Amino acid sequence: MADVGGSIFIGSGPGGADRQALVLKRANRHGLIAGATGTGKTVTLQGLVEGFSDAGVPVFVADVKGDLSGLAMAGSPQAKTHAVFAERAAEVGDTGWSYRECPVQFWDLFSEQGHPIRTTVSEMGPLLLARLMGLNDTQEGVLSIAFHLADEEGLLLLDLDDLQAMLAECANRADEISTTYGNVSKASVGAIQRQLLQLRGQGGEHFFGEPALDIADFMTLDDSGRGMVNILAADKLMASPRLYASFLLWLLSELFETLPEVGDPDKPKLVFFFDEAHLLFDDAPPALLEKVEQVVRLIRSKGVGVYFVTQNPIDIPETVAGQLGNRVQHALRAFTPRDEKAVRSAAETFRANPDVDVATVITELKVGEALVSLLQPDGAPSPVSRTLIKPPRSRVGPVTPVERGVLVQTDAVGTKYDTRIDRESAEELLAAKAGEAAAAAQQAKSAADDEKAKAAEAKEAARFAKENERARLAAQREADRATREAEKAQRAAEREAANSPWNKAVTSATRSASSAVGRTVANEVTKAVFGSSRGGGGIGAKLLRGVLGGLFKG
Repeated sequence: MADVGGSIFIGSGPGGADRQALVLKRANRHGLIAGATGTGKTVTLQGLVEGFSDAGVPVFVADVKGDLSGLAMAGSPQAKTHAVFAERAAEVGDTGWSYRECPVQFWDLFSEQGHPIRTTVSEMGPLLLARLMGLNDTQEGVLSIAFHLADEEGLLLLDLDDLQAMLAECANRADEISTTYGNVSKASVGAIQRQLLQLRGQGGEHFFGEPALDIADFMTLDDSGRGMVNILAADKLMASPRLYASFLLWLLSELFETLPEVGDPDKPKLVFFFDEAHLLFDDAPPALLEKVEQVVRLIRSKGVGVYFVTQNPIDIPETVAGQLGNRVQHALRAFTPRDEKAVRSAAETFRANPDVDVATVITELKVGEALVSLLQPDGAPSPVSRTLIKPPRSRVGPVTPVERGVLVQTDAVGTKYDTRIDRESAEELLAAKAGEAAAAAQQAKSAADDEKAKAAEAKEAARFAKENERARLAAQREADRATREAEKAQRAAEREAANSPWNKAVTSATRSASSAVGRTVANEVTKAVFGSSRGGGGIGAKLLRGVLGGLFKG
């Protein structure tokens, strides 16, 4: 319950003495709930969540084992724990204790046990993604270039497919991009792609996409003014530590960027509980730890409190543990050197109380009993006190699948996030661009092939025409040769005929006859012209007879 004085009752010593209450004004100074398995951490966590909700503070809790879902249902007098809880309530002086449920919203990154939680790659941003994937400075620079290029070219980075397509685009355009933004090597792109593949293998495709979570849906109140308890189903998520870290760090970063500075408000705007917190830090890269420390340190001024729940206080890195002002330490078992170190560490972190030997008591605590040190109104931690933790009012244990289904269907979130939206984004636009380029290349190739075919046809036609001309010329030469041969043969035949004895005899006879005729004609003409041949023996007669004689010879 929330005390009238603005605090949440935690528990007290026997008989209600030495009451311990978490001051709401100091609740944003973060906290730690630690203890071995089975010592009562979950019950303590459950009671704190109930107290914050009653005080009108929205809560987020990662439910690793599934038992925190019982916050949605009131406890029952028929439960086996009823007698123990009633007795504990009376023992610690919690006079107003009664069974009551909390207003709950269920969430699940895998969309199986609650509403899906998503964010876009753009909202995550290159710096946070680089830290989550453990990229070196060079790879982080290439990732930043991919984001910048996507922004310049109007390409939305919504899911991992978009980011992978954008990285592939950067690799394809490496020479062009390098001249403007700096060196982009295919080796660096390949390294980022491999890290994205690991993130995808852990279920990252479920987390990145739309509709993205509206932080305001985490920070709501019910009709009676109680803070909404947002329960994230994290049982399956624990098998994907990188995805779990990605989500939690993004959520804290988103709150830090969204919420205004408020300093130390009268009560927190939102409180986070990370159950089994050691899973968050196991094998975490230094850059991630640095980012967690930074966010935890700075988000306090935004009115957000962060509480880690873990089995061993040394599971929390010292840089983070130093920011945790409110502490509830359940029993530890000093069976190993590591356990002994944890005992010493826990003893040294509490404000000393002369009546409590922390190093001894911490191994003697019973179930539901803890060492408690909380920040006082002036900000100083209270001296450590051995405290009996108050019992929860909601159900201890998980809800049934049917109960969960009804609660999911009837809560205030409704179906807002249930249907995934796949807008046209970088992957589709780059695929379309590649398709257009391929089509243009195919068209250019077809045009080139057509030109090549036409050139080949023209060349073939020219060759054919040349061969025809060559054949025509050869035929013409052959005809000319045949003509010459025929003419030659004819001349030879004529010469042969002219040189034959018969032809010679005929020619001679012809010539003789011609000569005689000529002489006769000449004489007769001469007579006619010049008179008697005897009297015409002049030069004219002789000349005429010569001409006529020559004609007949010829």
